[in-house]
Amino acid sequence: MSTPQVSHVDSTDEMQLQTQLYIDGRWCSAAGGAQLAILNPSTEEVLAHVDAGNADDVDRAVRAAARAFKSWRNTNGSTRARYLRAIARGVEARSERLATLQSQNNGKPLEEARIDVGDVIATFEYYAGLAEGLDVNGDSEVTIPSAEHRALIRREPAGVVGLIVPWNFPMVTTAWKLAPALAAGCAVVLKPSEITPLPELELASIVAECGLPPGVFNVVTGTGVEVGAPLAAHPLVAKVSFTGSTGVGQTVMKTAADTLKGVSLELGGKSSIIVFADADLDLAVDLVTGGAFFNAGQMCSATSRVLVDRSIADALVERLVDRAARTVVGDPFVPGVQMGPLTSRAQFERVQRYIARGKEEGARLVIGDEPVTGAGYFVRPTIFVDVPTNSSVWREEIFGPVLCVRSFDSEQDAIDAANDSEFGLVATVVTSDTARGKRVADALDAGVVWINAPQLIFPQTSWGGYKRSSLGRELGPFGLAAFQEIKQILSTRNGE
Repeated sequence: MSTPQVSHVDSTDEMQLQTQLYIDGRWCSAAGGAQLAILNPSTEEVLAHVDAGNADDVDRAVRAAARAFKSWRNTNGSTRARYLRAIARGVEARSERLATLQSQNNGKPLEEARIDVGDVIATFEYYAGLAEGLDVNGDSEVTIPSAEHRALIRREPAGVVGLIVPWNFPMVTTAWKLAPALAAGCAVVLKPSEITPLPELELASIVAECGLPPGVFNVVTGTGVEVGAPLAAHPLVAKVSFTGSTGVGQTVMKTAADTLKGVSLELGGKSSIIVFADADLDLAVDLVTGGAFFNAGQMCSATSRVLVDRSIADALVERLVDRAARTVVGDPFVPGVQMGPLTSRAQFERVQRYIARGKEEGARLVIGDEPVTGAGYFVRPTIFVDVPTNSSVWREEIFGPVLCVRSFDSEQDAIDAANDSEFGLVATVVTSDTARGKRVADALDAGVVWINAPQLIFPQTSWGGYKRSSLGRELGPFGLAAFQEIKQILSTRNGE
């Protein structure tokens, strides 16, 4: 088993970091003067102190957005597309700096951080194209049973939107919301996670430099209580888009109900990967470990429940244990490191509690019990087998590199076990039988299903799930529609 390495590359000491709020076209200090200490999860050292806003800052930002929306909503799609492409080019120009901040603040290996930056660029580029399409596909006429009347359906921007994003994929989840919101013609107030604001603020500085009119884009950093709650409650906010835990999402929804504002929620998951007896075992190992240990398992899409045909279960587990043992855990800037630390001490302690509970509840730990000494929030890849279906590690989202394995005897048993969850975000099917792959994918209660494929996500498709995993969808045309209202216009034809 590898030991985390302590050497560190690329210090923020050499970077000029943005640490203030961005409101109405200006960088400014928080009204209350409070600050947050932002840590490097690999070393537990303070990277920077960032301004911590409060309800007064939220109110200033929302009112600035409301003023800007009056004119921004009337811009055409081509104009919005130019801004979106300018943001994409700015991200491209600062790609290595953004990746470095991502690794320093979140803890993911540098190569993973570079993938994130590429996703951000692709998302802004995609929604630039959709924005241009609004000029061509604006009002659409609907056929109605009346020769004297004409009915048009028009999509209009929802208004001022509050975007609340998490810490596991900084910049990526922001791009998934910000790009379609701007494309739709909405004005935005963004609340980054208080744990990982540094890459978000760097992205914000790029957006600020693209020339958007003051107030169209605003950022208020701070805690969920001081910033997130008043943003969700503000009467001038027309829509809140939130990504995070299911519990906090429920609170956001309840708060939004007081002013009957629109809500989109991307929440938790407890997803399965089903490995059939005819699967390519090498591929299965790649897909299982990638789905469970990428980003140190801190993914709502983590396929942390492995369902494997009993006839190959021992062989698969043996290979998974070998792969986990050879996974290099350490500082994200050290060459060859495959998994970095968890992003915060709170998350580290949460994962440790789940591992202890798994053992108490009767799951058999086959690897991962060796502690990591020294600084940083490192957890080794952990695998449980013979996991009881009523155990917390099988049913609850852990958000760490913890994998649980159970065997099945028939295709229907596998489907039933995968669907036996309060979540329904994603699933993966591994089989050499094309018909079976399609049949099982059709039967799974999940918003995204991969068949013999890694967890690739393209901005042209969709993101979101069933049950308690999501309310609404992101990406694709669905992401744009989430920030639009529908208006029907009925008129007489006047002799046309």
